[in-house]
Amino acid sequence: MRACAAPRIRVCAAWARGPRIPSLELVSGSRPASSPEQEEPLHTTVFRRHARRVTLAAVVVGAVLAGTACGPSEAAPQSSDATVREALEDLVRNGFPGAQVVISGPDGERVVTAGVGDIAGGAPIPDHALVRIGSNTKTFVATVVLQLVAEGTLDLDAPVERYLPGVIGGNGNDGNRITVRQLLQHTSGLPDYLGSGAPTADNQVVQLNPHLESVRWQQYAPEQLVGIAMTMPPQFEPGAKSVYTNTNYVLLGMLIERVTGQPYAAEIDRRIIERLGLRDTYVPADGDTGIRDPHPVGYQENDGKRVDFTALDTSWAGAAGAMVSTGADVNRFFTALLAGELLPAAQLAEMQRTVPFDRMANAGYGLGLMRQSLACGQETWGHGGSIPGFGTRNGVRADGTAVTLIVNQLPTTEEQADMEQHAYETAVCAA
Repeated sequence: MRACAAPRIRVCAAWARGPRIPSLELVSGSRPASSPEQEEPLHTTVFRRHARRVTLAAVVVGAVLAGTACGPSEAAPQSSDATVREALEDLVRNGFPGAQVVISGPDGERVVTAGVGDIAGGAPIPDHALVRIGSNTKTFVATVVLQLVAEGTLDLDAPVERYLPGVIGGNGNDGNRITVRQLLQHTSGLPDYLGSGAPTADNQVVQLNPHLESVRWQQYAPEQLVGIAMTMPPQFEPGAKSVYTNTNYVLLGMLIERVTGQPYAAEIDRRIIERLGLRDTYVPADGDTGIRDPHPVGYQENDGKRVDFTALDTSWAGAAGAMVSTGADVNRFFTALLAGELLPAAQLAEMQRTVPFDRMANAGYGLGLMRQSLACGQETWGHGGSIPGFGTRNGVRADGTAVTLIVNQLPTTEEQADMEQHAYETAVCAA
């Protein structure tokens, strides 16, 4: 008799009626000889600001999934997975090529998938798909920084100038007035080197827009990225409020290298990846524009055309968002972090001291870690990331259940962003 405890369930969308993919022209993702520069909204931070609060359905769909029936121990996971699948299918019906949820908990791992990972071939997103995880990188970086604090190598409340003399300066930016804590918490006031790529009325500096082909294939040093930011004035006085800014974490990557003598990627690998056995998690090497197999295609809409954006040089993201991982590895990392496997209690407590999060209601931002209070009453700790081609939303519940949502195209409207958040909340609340 087949054992039914701790099942690993793979659930794919039923395609008898076919997925609804918007009629956009599909463009190859090969390196172009030239490409017109376009001004587009940037999605490289964690989430868009939500125009409205998404209300979750109170009734759990009780559909039975296809497959061999099992005893009562499997009924609850199947019912919750049907609920998650419905939310993912809604994403596909509204313009996302594919979506996947990975749920990890005491009863094992479950994977729920809808849509396609490759429009041309029709293949689904692989169960153990490697994807770019964007700003989840920040939590890895923050963990290394707090480990260095615990070891006495860094002081959270020391000025950044102590560790990176002369790096922050110009146009009112002052490394003597900004602390390591403020970099971690996005309360530094520093300008962001990432933006629309176009000057504004208040700022004639052209920020980097990674959605442009000219940025996509370019290799950048961290000093170049910070240099772009330093050509702009501060957004506000240090400590006055919190505004999510990628420059903060590029600086933290530089700081790690300055005090350890090793690149931030090497410290993440030694202190976290090897320690937890995250076999499918890595920081791409210089010049590595691909993703290790298995992986879905990452898409982006450019001027009404769906572009294969899987390959790109993520040096523009660096310590703010360059990493690659799987849903299972992301869940393992955040679960271990919150269980105290990576930080002493004092540093974990510092990490979880939050300020209001400027990009999402009902959320707080700590030191590289975000708390969300969901409509169903659940609270999660995690982060999330958006990078051309891929979006992830993730968190760990109080009972240790971890959930990661993956989409292989970023939302292009507020409505799509709300749907993505709804799918994540549905998965967390139903898991």
